[in-house]
Amino acid sequence: MSPEAFSKVKAQALAATELSLAARLGYVGLLLVSAALTAVVVSLWLTEPVLPSRTQLAFGAMSVIGVAWMSLAVWALTARRPLFARDRVIAGGMAVTFSAVFAAGCVAAVVLTSSAAAFGALATSAVMLIAAVAILQRARRHFADLVYRRQELEAQLRR
Repeated sequence: MSPEAFSKVKAQALAATELSLAARLGYVGLLLVSAALTAVVVSLWLTEPVLPSRTQLAFGAMSVIGVAWMSLAVWALTARRPLFARDRVIAGGMAVTFSAVFAAGCVAAVVLTSSAAAFGALATSAVMLIAAVAILQRARRHFADLVYRRQELEAQLRR
């Protein structure tokens, strides 16, 4: 599309669009899955009062993580302005943080038990952390590209 055909009205309409249907469905799915899993974890936590303290700590951490994912989904679904991929950067940051927490727990398990299962969990957490870092980097690049494009369009509209 030529710059002449790209009118101010079209640019404003494009910028005002909210989430696409695919993104909206993805966030609805995230909200439903995280709510269901958090409900299961919290119900187990509350109905088993004699759990060891490390298990209670793990259930608490999983509950906080679930609520955080639900909060992200609700925010993205209720945002009435374009997100410009901010949601992806936030989700990537959350994934890195939560993967790092999992890795730290796995390191503690290896130190305390030195079991094969702990080493397997540590390897899994390392893969998850590497994937989360890659996702965050990709999200940051995408966000930077969108910001650059928005600045270019705004410059064209001022001319």
